[in-house]
Order: sequence, then structure tokens, then C-alpha cells
Amino acid sequence: MGTVSGPTLDRTAALVYGSETGTAQDFSEEAGRLLERLHFRTTVAQLDAFDPLSLNQFEIVVVVISTTGQGDLPANARLFWKKLLRRKLPTDYLTHVNFTSFGLGDSSYPRFNWAARKLHKRLLQLGAQEIFPRAEADEQHEEGLDAAWIPWSVDLRNRILARYPLDAGVEPISEDVLLQPDWLLSSNSDANRERLVCLTNGDHQASTLNGTEEQNHYDSAQAANSLDHVNELDGDSRKLLVKLKENKRLTPSEHWQDVRHLHLSCASFVDYGPGDVLTIYPQNSSKDVEQMLALMNWSEVADEPVYFTPTNIHQEGHPYQNPPFDKAQGDTSLTLRKLLTHHLDIVAIPRRSFFAMAAHFTKDQMHKERLLEFTDPKYIDELYDYTTRPRRSILEVLQEFDSVKIPWQWAAKVFPELRGRQFSIASGGELTHSSNGTDFDLLVAIVKYKTVIKRLREGVCTRYLADLPIGTMMEVTLQKGGLKVTKSELSRPVLLIGPGTGLAPMRSFIWERYYEQRELSGVIVGHQADITDHPFVGPETILFYGCRNEKADFFYREELDRLREKMPLQIFTAFSRDQKEKIYVQDILLQQSKLVYDLIYLKQGLIYVCGSSGKMPKAVRAAIVTALQSSSDMDEDAANAYLQAMEKEGRYKQETW
Repeated sequence: MGTVSGPTLDRTAALVYGSETGTAQDFSEEAGRLLERLHFRTTVAQLDAFDPLSLNQFEIVVVVISTTGQGDLPANARLFWKKLLRRKLPTDYLTHVNFTSFGLGDSSYPRFNWAARKLHKRLLQLGAQEIFPRAEADEQHEEGLDAAWIPWSVDLRNRILARYPLDAGVEPISEDVLLQPDWLLSSNSDANRERLVCLTNGDHQASTLNGTEEQNHYDSAQAANSLDHVNELDGDSRKLLVKLKENKRLTPSEHWQDVRHLHLSCASFVDYGPGDVLTIYPQNSSKDVEQMLALMNWSEVADEPVYFTPTNIHQEGHPYQNPPFDKAQGDTSLTLRKLLTHHLDIVAIPRRSFFAMAAHFTKDQMHKERLLEFTDPKYIDELYDYTTRPRRSILEVLQEFDSVKIPWQWAAKVFPELRGRQFSIASGGELTHSSNGTDFDLLVAIVKYKTVIKRLREGVCTRYLADLPIGTMMEVTLQKGGLKVTKSELSRPVLLIGPGTGLAPMRSFIWERYYEQRELSGVIVGHQADITDHPFVGPETILFYGCRNEKADFFYREELDRLREKMPLQIFTAFSRDQKEKIYVQDILLQQSKLVYDLIYLKQGLIYVCGSSGKMPKAVRAAIVTALQSSSDMDEDAANAYLQAMEKEGRYKQETW
């Protein structure tokens, strides 16, 4: 945070977030910068870092939270939520908390922004005071989450200025002033030990560092006063070291999309179930890293050891923010090259805050003015057209604005964190374990395409996985997924709808059910999968699968054919490009309306929907509503109400990406 002198220094604000992928954290940090410029001392942290009562010490609390799974709170907000649900909490428990909230959601999910709504309602029930109307953003909006965030944050600033006026003679900190981060990079070389009063290359001033080297030194004793360090993942997750055993392309080489079957194993014996996910931590390509080092004139210091140093004097009662990047802490071999490779997302689509920061580091007035235009709320459409529509990366922006030269000390402040990517596990049942430990299968579509400006785009994680050689060891996180399949659900009739890579959790479910039913039938199960035993009778499993071409991307077809000979499994397919008229899974659902009605209404079965977010989940839901109408006396309202009841009972679950 910037160190700002003046009579309003004691104004405090907490920016708290619940984030599954890091987006809510990014928005919280942006809100923190907004409030810093209004002379608030800010604390930005995940909700689980706080006890609810500790929020009373802040004048303002801004909650930013995403929704995950079936309307659930993110993992790093669940402990906080559990504390709010304690019995016999008085209605004035949080009466001194002044707050507002912002929800991040995806309207293709039935429980859109459910977490934000639940949390907001509970805070009000416990006496917290809403000082500014909450808002919700939708990933499906054509301009993304910023379509709601930007106007809301502008109005929030105006409301706070009106409610918490500045003292006479004090003005908001100008956008021309570069706010000091909580942490900067340092190295051991004498030349780099000096504290810089101004680290910009332009004419704008930077807020200064105060105190001596000794006062600013960060040691373990002071670290004990920092915010509680809470792992971003809850008790349903764990870190694992895995080895890549197979990296096989499933689609023909001439097919437009490269889809991989990855097989990984670890020496530990751990349990997981259908819908659970593995988080893979990618690396930027060496080519991109070298380009960034050269572009920023960092090549000469790229391999020097670096470490994080706090910029502000510790003040009693106001704890240190945790250093950036949990994964980098304790790494004595940390260098700029390593940061750019493993920890900083240099090919992310830049947010508005990136342009604001970059404008401080150029002497070119035309470049500065153009960069600042992208930060103006009036030009949100232009920002979208320049960044999101063509998927332009941070690296490409800096190549175009080549006068921008960021001091290496600021790298971790300017560039966003390179976060792990979650993949739904495709293995289940007998495929989960071997005599040597635990096995995992992933079904991964390699992201590679040309944009509207004819530039090649590749997903940072899938590009990393595509080139990964057999035998590679890597750290992953195993985490409970949003489907939360229970043992009892494995014994009920089920409708599985999983087009494309949405087949991954469906394959896991089918194998898990096959294993469970064989076990119940008294069949001895070994460590290796075998589909040669006699068929058995069990609950119905109906799979609706869709892809472009039957011959190109009907994944695991032979395996599924063998499985349906041994268990009550029906498979209905939609190959959208194999005929003149496009056919999708929702069309096949309508063709099988009676079957759908019988399973989910007469037999009280379950529905799982997995795959691409956007149009598919809504189209599938509409098809099921129509199927219920056509096979019964329900009207549209009654059919919708029935699906809503299924959701409430946990019988309709969706996990899309």
C-alpha cells in the first residue's frame, strides 16, 4: 500500500474475497487500490483469514465472492461461512460492520451467484449494515465480468467519498501517483539494495518508502503478526507429487482439435470420486519468458537470486499482508526467470488495472495517453475490443507499447499470478488404484486457435501439458469437485449429459458405478480394470454424449461399448457435423423425452450435466423441461418447478467450464 501522511491515515478498509480460480481476489485487490486512493489503509485477504467479529475493526468491508459447484462458497470462504452459521448468534452480532458485496457468477448455472446472495443475506441477519447496494456480474455477458464491475466500482467510489468525506485540505490520491505495493523484489547485489523513492520512467511521482533498512526488514517474529496464513484449499484437498505415465492424442492428427488422454500416478494411496478435480500448475514457455526479459531489459539480472521485502514499517495492530505467491515462499533459488516461468502470468489477458500500472512506466506521452484511455470507464467497449475479443496477451500489449519499461522490482506487482488450472478427473472405480499407488486419468482439450486478428492463441496450461514428456514429475492438487457424488447416488438411476470433454466426469462415474455394483454382486475386484466378468443387474445409467464427428472425437468409444455389455448402460449420441443439419445433445434429449421423463420423474433419478459453459447447459435444461411437458400433464411452469425441486434435493447437478 502507499504510505500517505495526513489526518485521514487511520481510515481502514478490509477487502475480503472468496475465490476458486483467483478472479475474485483480482477484483478485491483492484477495490483495495481504489480505497487506498481515498486514504484508507487496506487489508486484502481471503474470507477464511478472518473471524467474523474481527471485521468490526474496519470502517468499511468490501466482500467479493464467486460461486462454485451447486451454489457453494469457494473453498477459502467456507470456514468463515461455517462460523456465520453457528447457532444462537445474536441478531446484533455484526452490528458494527459496514459492508457492501459483489458477486461473480455464471448465468449458465441454475444457482447463479448463489454464494454472494447467501452470504449477503446472512450478514444482514447478523446486524451488519449495508452501506452501498450490492451487485452481481455474469461471465456470460458479452463484455464479461467488467460489464458490471466497472460501473459498480465507480459508483462505490462516489458513495464512499460522500459517506466518509476527506478532511479539509486532503484530496484523493491522484491516478498520476504510483501507489507503493506492500512488497517489492530485492536482490543481494549492492546496486539493487538502494531504496528507490521514484521507480517510474515517466514524469509522475511515486509514493515514498519510509523508515530505515532495519525498520523495513521483514523477519519471522514480525511474520507472526501477519494475517493467519490459510491454505486456499480446504480439508477436502491435498497436494500430491505425480508422474506422467501417458500423454496420448485421442483425435486424428488431421482433426482440428488436439484432445489428450493423460495418465498420471503417485506413490501415495488416496481416495477420490466422480466429479473430483486435479489442479495442474503450468509453466510459461521459455520463448515467452525470454521475450519478456529482453523487452523489459531484465536479461542481465534474470538469474540473480531475488526475495520479497516489505515496503512499510510494521505498525502495532496492523498486520503485514502475506507475501505474494505461496508457492514461492521459502524458495532460496528464486530468480526473475523462475518467477516469470512458474509464478507470473505474462500471457494473461490484461485487466484495466494493468494498463493503469503500465502507464506509470513509460516516457512516451502518446503511449501513456493511449494506455490511460483503456482505464477510463467510458471506454469499456474499446478495452473489450482490444483485449478480450482478440485474446490479446500482456506480453503482446507490452510488445506494442514497447516504451513501457517496468522495473524488475515491481514485476510481482504489475503481472498477475500464474494460477493452477482445474481438470475434472476421468478415472473412477478400478482405474483409481494400482499396486503401486493411485492413478488419475485426465481428458484435456489442447487450446489452440486463431483469433479475429489472425493471431495464434494457445492456452498456457494445455500448451504446457501438450509438450510434457513421459516421466515428468509435477506437483498437483487433488480437490473435491462441485458434483459431490455420494455413495447413495451411485445406487440410483442417473442421466449423464456430457458433450466433449464433459465426458471426463461421466466416465469416472460410470467406472465408479461399475466397481460398486460388481462389489455388491460379490465379484472379486483386483487392482487392474477388467471388463470380462459376467453382466450384472443394477441401476440404470443413461449417457447422452455429443461431439462434432463420430470418427474423430467420440472419446473412449470402444471402452464404453464393452461396459454397456456388462452393466445397465445406454448411450445416446449427437454428432453435430456428420450430417447437413447440426444435431446436439439437447436434440437427442428431446427425441428421448419419454425415457428422460421415466428416469427423472417416475424413477426419481438424478441428472448430471458437465462440459462447456455458455449455451449448452441452458439448452439442455430447456430440453428437459420440454421432455417433462411432452410426457406428462405438466405445463412449462410446473416442469421448471420440478427441476428447481430436483436442484434443491441435490438430484440435478451441473459442473461446466
